[in-house]
Amino acid sequence: MSRLQVVSGKGGTGKTTVAAALALALATEGKRTLLVEVEGRQGIAQLFETEALPYEERKIAVAPGGGEVYALAIDPELALLDYLQMFYKLGGAGRALKKLGAIDFATTIAPGIRDVLLTGKACEAVRRKDRAGRFVYDYVVMDAPPTGRVTRFLNVNDEVAGLAKIGPIHNQAQAVMRVLKSPETAVHLVTLLEEMPVQETADGIAELRSARLPVGRIIVNMVRPEVLDAADLELVRTVDHSAMARSLSAAGLGGARRGGNAEKLVDPLLAQAAEYAERHALEQEQRGVLGELGLPLHELPLLAEGMDLAGLYELAAELREQEVS
Repeated sequence: MSRLQVVSGKGGTGKTTVAAALALALATEGKRTLLVEVEGRQGIAQLFETEALPYEERKIAVAPGGGEVYALAIDPELALLDYLQMFYKLGGAGRALKKLGAIDFATTIAPGIRDVLLTGKACEAVRRKDRAGRFVYDYVVMDAPPTGRVTRFLNVNDEVAGLAKIGPIHNQAQAVMRVLKSPETAVHLVTLLEEMPVQETADGIAELRSARLPVGRIIVNMVRPEVLDAADLELVRTVDHSAMARSLSAAGLGGARRGGNAEKLVDPLLAQAAEYAERHALEQEQRGVLGELGLPLHELPLLAEGMDLAGLYELAAELREQEVS
């Protein structure tokens, strides 16, 4: 299992929820996982029902078996101060630059510097060891930008390394790319069984492969339960309306005993069944498209009660059962 798990997906597919559930799943049985947010939306804090995450690693959950989940919301400005201190020992001068607005200017104007800082901080956590030489975190899970931007986001250090031929910036960029393009990393794509998310997933996988970034798994989120099996779906297409009305009347439905007409129930019921059959066929078609992409495919259920902390643990258990973690 790769130590850096990057989770991306089209907006609205629930990639942050899947990233959070994956962090919980990976932390099972005494493991320690760091969940990293890079977009500044504080979605992780909302899912774990905790206060807004600061720019520091903080424990936010305990997984089954005593494992721990820590979380970090990376602030590009503070990450740049860390970078300046690490390589240039600026100390107080770095803080003075922040007060003057130079840090904000650099992270806003300099091409790619924001993404360099975000990926660099995550990769530093992957490589970090304690005094005994053991990794501080068993896994790092990154809630990454959406699919349309993730390849450029992860590959930005390659571009920076090419522009800065020597020096600490070049060395740092190369070190980050050694992690991102190694078996230590896996980029997972979250999708729904709908045409647009599936197409964006396919395009994203092609871009990641073209950039030689390691693609991991496809996780289909919010899968509706199957209500009708194949025999039921065939019956929907062939059932006789009059026979169905007689069956409803015999069951005491449609107000038959009071002179009601069960025929009035038939068309709405069959219309609803036909709508389900159409959606089922479309979902099966999208499963086929995803299956042709040549990656492990996993499905997470749509939770009827909505998403809360209990639901997050339920999804984590589902991921463990499917051996995603």
